[in-house]
Parts: sequence; structure tokens; C-alpha cells
Amino acid sequence: MSVRGPRKGENYELSVDLNSEYREKRKDAIKRVIASMTVGKDVSGLFPDVLKNMQTDDLEQKKLVYLYLMNYAKTQPELVILAVNTFVKDTDDPNPLVRALAIRTMGCLRAEKIIDYLCDPLQKCLRDENPYVRKTAALCVAKLYDLKPELVIDNGFLEQLQEMIADSNPMVVANTVAALTDIHVAATSQPSTSSSDPGIFIITTSILNKLLIALNECSEWGRVAVLNALARYVAQDEKESEHICERVVPQFQHVNGSVVLAAVKVIMIHMRGVRREELIKQLVRKMAPPLVTLLSSPPEVQWVALRNINLLLQKRPDLLSNEMRVFFCKYNDPLYVKVEKLDIMVRLASENNLDALLSELKEYASEVDVDFVRKSIKAIGQTAVKIDAAAERCVNVLLDLIGTRVSYVVQEAVVVMKDIFRKYPSTYEGVIPTLCANLDELDEPEAKASLIWIIGEYANKIDNADELLGIFVDTFTEESYPVQLQTLTAVVKLFLKKPDSSQGVVQRVLTTATKDCDSPDVRDRAYIYWRLLSTDPGAAKAVVLAHRPPISIPRTTVSPALLEELLGEIGSLASVYHKPAETFVGRGRVGADSVQRKGAEFADDALSTQKALQTVVAGQQAENLLDFDDEPATEGQPSGLAATEVLSQTPAAANLLAGTSSNPLDDLVSIFGGAGGGLQASAAPQSSFGGLAPFGSGFGSNPMSPAPPQATSPGVPMGGASKSPAPPQQPQDDLLGLF
Repeated sequence: MSVRGPRKGENYELSVDLNSEYREKRKDAIKRVIASMTVGKDVSGLFPDVLKNMQTDDLEQKKLVYLYLMNYAKTQPELVILAVNTFVKDTDDPNPLVRALAIRTMGCLRAEKIIDYLCDPLQKCLRDENPYVRKTAALCVAKLYDLKPELVIDNGFLEQLQEMIADSNPMVVANTVAALTDIHVAATSQPSTSSSDPGIFIITTSILNKLLIALNECSEWGRVAVLNALARYVAQDEKESEHICERVVPQFQHVNGSVVLAAVKVIMIHMRGVRREELIKQLVRKMAPPLVTLLSSPPEVQWVALRNINLLLQKRPDLLSNEMRVFFCKYNDPLYVKVEKLDIMVRLASENNLDALLSELKEYASEVDVDFVRKSIKAIGQTAVKIDAAAERCVNVLLDLIGTRVSYVVQEAVVVMKDIFRKYPSTYEGVIPTLCANLDELDEPEAKASLIWIIGEYANKIDNADELLGIFVDTFTEESYPVQLQTLTAVVKLFLKKPDSSQGVVQRVLTTATKDCDSPDVRDRAYIYWRLLSTDPGAAKAVVLAHRPPISIPRTTVSPALLEELLGEIGSLASVYHKPAETFVGRGRVGADSVQRKGAEFADDALSTQKALQTVVAGQQAENLLDFDDEPATEGQPSGLAATEVLSQTPAAANLLAGTSSNPLDDLVSIFGGAGGGLQASAAPQSSFGGLAPFGSGFGSNPMSPAPPQATSPGVPMGGASKSPAPPQQPQDDLLGLF
């Protein structure tokens, strides 16, 4: 029972007014209670006083009391039972509004103790003579199924809903379909559901005809429910698919965008069964105007429409081929709308609308919003890659933008030019001097990496390529990893193309990359290049200067199978996110079985850790992958569980097994440091690179003796303490001699 508050304060005054003998005073007090409840104040202590005012002929007062009951039913379940008699009495009221209000409120009271009292009134309301009461009761069945499915099945409510699909009132049909669909979703979300489950809503041919009849008479949300059901229907033959499409097409003219998108979804699904080309073209042509109309909506609705249009264009590129101008950005469009419009403009780009598109994109590149400017320049590059005939005009536009000398414009243009060079190699080499002249403008990693790639790719045509790359080699350790990787590759390309003039720069970059760089990716690539250049320059040329296929813009951003799935979800969040619903929608409440499964997973952790340690030991005892000599594995090493016992003596592994590790670095990687399996066995530095010393004397004036870390040296195995010394250096190992 609720505890009565002190005899002062706002709640006490409300309590007094709720028990007043004057009807108007009581009604005013209820309004003040609802106002307090709305702003978040706790007025649950007034539950008994509000409940007394439930029996009244004033419909407005009754609605307010019901609203209060719905809000506090969970916190006061014992007191809600006191209202049951009034609810049951109200379901027999002469006024259909009162009957519907009572059954709706009973469905919204999610209290276990009241559910059993709901069945009899619900049976009566489902057969009520007034359609308003019937349509309200239909939704109440879905709410009851969510709380207690077996109660709905035992009382035959599902069979009654199936009968109500044939109701004479279209709104009753729509609500019945919505309720059956919700029950179907709830039933199919259970992993143990069979196809014979009574909750499964199977749409038959007779149901289809009833839905098509009701479609034009429903309210807008009723139409959405019916259209979603039609989207689930599997047509028996081509004629039925055509019939459904023809009956749904008039919904394109509806003022509500949700109805339009639902109609588009039904057409896209059932068009798969249509074979007549002229009918398909006719349906696609009729789809364009309503989609264009959606773009005159507020920005949020526009964005949803644009995301769906993006999907539709991936399936039907000709859908809006003549509507390019509709997607031009307005000055007051938010950034998220502009970005979507840019993407769609590139999709619609063709030789017919190219000039209008490029002039528009060039205009966008002078906007104040930096992100939008970058995306506009990127769109110019995508247009050049997509349409061969547009490439030259796009390059001229990019050169004009580079001429503005605005830092972020120049940098994005350099990145875009790299893609154009990849698509059209050896076509626009005259642009390279202009790009190199803007070297000082670049401070972003992607722009630097792009220019370095261009210099490396066309090193034989750039006279001062070694000087330009030398700038990046001098600051090699200060650059980001992508720039380091690109510099390394570009310098090796330069050396393979101009071996006479680039000895010093390649020597410097390889030394720096192997000795001073802290990125394993950069070091590994340097070692690979070093070994390639040392042993087989021909192979180095074949690898580094290999012919690369030209790039192209993919027609779809998702896989074909996923695209078909998303087209069946148009108008939902899945089509907006371009992801299947299961990737971002949970499965509702957590059941006891899932909690038990979690417990079992935690119990298996110790066993998993033990197995992982065995894997580490096996890896330590395996041969070094960089060792090209065939030598037998070291004998006498413990293996299997015995090896994990040795390994678990290290502090990191002991903490990991005990589950007491507080150091985030105490994972399996840190165990390698103190495993004692032979990683530290060879510590003597060598003066040559893995037994191959081509660089030591081959570069004339710049002798070099790198000492790479022993554990990763390509020529020395990790456990090879007794490895034979490196062979003496041969004069023919000189790279220039090899060339």
C-alpha cells in the first residue's frame, strides 16, 4: 500500500482536492496531478485518491485517470486490481469511445495481476458492433501476446483475428493485419519456432484479395501496415505479380512519404516476378515522380528518402536518369543531405548531363564548409573514373581548383589526381609538374602519400624525382605510417628505373626503415625490398613495377544478395543504414537460457587460456618462417602440456592463468618476451643483412653496415645460436653489377 505523505506540501493539497465534494475541483486536481506527472514529479502516492475519481460520466476526466493509471500501474500493481471492476463495467458502456478507451487502457497496463481479467472484456470487444471498438481490440490482442502468448492462443484470439481480416470496415482490417504482423514477428524471433506455430501469419490468396480491397480505404498508417503485409506475400505466378503491382501503383500519389516508400517496396519486390519488359519500364517510370516529390520534404525526411533512393539506383540505375537537377544542393541544406545528394549525382552522371554536373561541383568547391568541399572534389574524381569521356574536363576543373592555392582544396585535388592516374596511366603526365610545384602545400598524410605515389610511378619522367623523394626520406621517421610505406615503395621504384642516380637515397631509406622505424609493417616491407634487390633484381622489377589493372567505381556499395534483402526493407532503418536489421536490432528481453550460456562461456575461459598457451609454445618451437635453410628442429624441448608448465612460470602467463592480471599488456603477446624458448639465444650482431651483404660495398661512396634486430633478420633463424657465420661478400653482389 502507498504511504500517505505529511499534512503539508503540494501532494497533500492535491489529495484534499481529489477528495473534494465538488466535481469541478476534483477534475482540476486531476489535471494538476497529470501536469506534475508529465514534468517528472513523483505523484504515485496519490494513486488511491485518483482511483476514486475513475467512475465518472465525464469522458475527459476518465481519459486523464486512465493516463495516470497507465503510468503508475507497474509501481502499484496491488492497487490496479481495484480498478478492474470499473474497466469491465466500462467495456459494457453505451458509448463506444468509453468501451474502446477501457479496452485500450487494460491492454496498456503491463501488470501480471490484471492480465487474467482482460480476456472476457477483450472477447466482447472483438465482436463489438462498433468498428472503432473492434479495431482498438485487435491491437490489444498483440499487446496481450507480448505479455502472455499462451493466453492468446488458449482463448482463440488468433482465430478471431484471422476472421476479422474479412471485416467490412477497412480500418479494422488494417489494425488486424498490424496485430497479426506484430505477433508473427514475435513468434518468428524465437529460435525454436516451427512453421506450424499458431502465431505465424501466412498470407493466402483469399487474404491477399481482402487486403487489396481494403488498401484504398485505410488511413495512412493502415495502408503502411497492409503494404508491409503485401511485401511479404509470395506471388504464385507472373500474372499475380502484375496484378499486385497494378493495384499498388495508385499509392504513389499519397501525401505521406511512408506510404510512398512502402508502395515502392512492394513494387520492387513483385517486379522480380514480372517478365514483360514494357511493364517493368512503365513501373520504373511511374516510380520516379513520387521519389522526386519526397525531396521537397523537411531535411530529415529528405535524408531518409535519399538513402532509399541510393539503394534503388544501385538496382535500377535508369530510375532517375533525367532528374539530375533535382539533386543539386541548396544553400540551406544540412551537410548530411548534401553528402547524400553528391553520392546520388555521381551515380546519375552521364555524358548527357556532364557539363551541368561539373559546373555545379566546381561551384561547391568554393563553399565555406571544408568537409563538403572535400567531398565535392572527390565527386569530380569519381566522375572522371566513371566516364572516360569526362576525364579530360574533370582534370581541367581540378587544375583550376589547384590554382586557387587553398590548402585543403589542393590536398584533396592531389588525392583525386592519384585515382585518375590509376584509371588512365600515362595519359595526363603534363599535370605532374603542377602537382609537384604544390609539394610545400601538403601537410596531410593522404595527400603526401598520393603525391609520393605519383612521383614513384612516373620517376623516369620526372628529372628531379630523387630530390623530391629525398625531402620525404630526410623526414622519414617523423612521417605517418602510410607516408613511410609509400615513400619506401616510391624510392625502390625510383632505384629500379634510375639505378645510377638513386643509390644514396635508396640506401638511406632502407637503413632508416629497418633500424629507426617503430612500425613492423614498414620494417617488414623494407626487409622484403632489401632481400629482393639483393638476390634477384629481375624479380624485384616484376613485383614492384608490376602492371596494375585500372580502377573503377563499383556499381553497388553492398553485395548483390544484401542489396536484394535491403530492397525488401525499404522504408525501415535497415534501408537507411544500408545494413541488415539483425546487425543493429536486439532480440528483446534477455532470457534465462542466454544467461546460462554466458555462464558456460565464462567457465570455459580457463581451458581456452591453457590451449592458447600451448599454441604459443608450439609456435616458439616451430622453425622460423624467415629461415630458408633446412635444419632439423631443436631436440629435447618440452612439448604439449609440459611446455605450458614451463611457460606458465613467466609472470605474465602466471597472472593470465590466475585471472589476477591488472596490466592490459599481460596478454599472450607479452609472454613471448620471457618465454626462454630460444628467442634470446642468438644475440651476436652481424654486420651483414642475413648473410647477404650487397649494400656494404656496392654503393661506392656511401658504405653501409646495417645491423637489423636479430629476431626478425630474414637470414638468421630465431633459435639459431649455432648458425654458421655469414658467407664472405662477393663483388658480383653489387646491385649495379646485377643490373
